[in-house]
Amino acid sequence: MKFNVGGLDRILRIALGLALIVLAAIGSIGWWGWLGVIPLATGLLRFCPLYSLAGLSTCPLGARRK
Repeated sequence: MKFNVGGLDRILRIALGLALIVLAAIGSIGWWGWLGVIPLATGLLRFCPLYSLAGLSTCPLGARRK
């Protein structure tokens, strides 16, 4: 699996995912807050399937893994 999520994109995904999960857990937002698992997972794994389908990458060339 190649990395296609880099630097700032990764940090934003993790922060957004955690924020949504915490808000859902404390009951501030509805069930859809649990969808924060998706950006959290893509940030932690550094791979986004949608980026792959679209041929996009925010990862620097030297940091990509084959």
